[in-house]
Amino acid sequence: MANPSLDYFAALVQEDDIIPLFEAAAAIAQDVEPELDLVAVQLELDAFAARLKQRLPDDASHLQKLRMLNHYFYNDLGFSGNVNDYYNPDNSYLHRVMSSRRGIPISLAVIYMELAQQVGLHVQGISFPGHFLMKLTIPAGQVVLDPFNGTSLSREELEERVQPYIMQQDFPDDFQLNAYLAAASSRDILVRMLRNLKALFMQKESWQRLLQVQERLVVLLPRDITERRDRGLAFAHLDCPQAALQDLEAYIEQRPYAMDTAALRARLPELREAGRRLN
Repeated sequence: MANPSLDYFAALVQEDDIIPLFEAAAAIAQDVEPELDLVAVQLELDAFAARLKQRLPDDASHLQKLRMLNHYFYNDLGFSGNVNDYYNPDNSYLHRVMSSRRGIPISLAVIYMELAQQVGLHVQGISFPGHFLMKLTIPAGQVVLDPFNGTSLSREELEERVQPYIMQQDFPDDFQLNAYLAAASSRDILVRMLRNLKALFMQKESWQRLLQVQERLVVLLPRDITERRDRGLAFAHLDCPQAALQDLEAYIEQRPYAMDTAALRARLPELREAGRRLN
């Protein structure tokens, strides 16, 4: 079945160097609102930016722009983290975040970074463990920001935040914090947004919503066979045995010795029989 919104998303994310992050991230919401007008969402953001530009002196430094952007975003517009309903999927849909002014770190960051770009600031995302961050390099050094509230984080605070993740994994003795502060690509950011939704929909067993997310993840990560496996499992839950077979057989072929391959292989006869019944 044709899916125009998925086709459009695929066109947006085709080339790494020119992915329009804000538009592609906003397009994710077309899974829940197929008629969502992405142009209108962009125009709303542009109006935010136009008001900010009017306040900026022509000779404003990067640091002055950052301070004014922070005040405008968190105080005047009132954006903040949705601490009362953090796991609501709406926190990942940009048009709803722009309406409610509440979101999670990564959705707030995408909106903030688009505003920053429009006023001449190259703010980048950081796929920090557990909590998405942002950074801006200025002549005085690097500023790392928490998208939840715009707070600037010191190196000590960053080391404290990453410490629990280091303890959970086998890290080398020469661990360097800077490895965790690398800029995330637009593709990385979109994948993280979708995987947030994936976790929510898996927990809720919302298989149709999960399938929509998996379709986008397969588009973004066509070589990641595990995402195709998970799409196949979503198809299976939705009684689409033929589509499920294609994805699961592809996974088994590429990962014949994976830990879950035997269990998946055992499901294939049932799926084949269900497919024959449909025919």
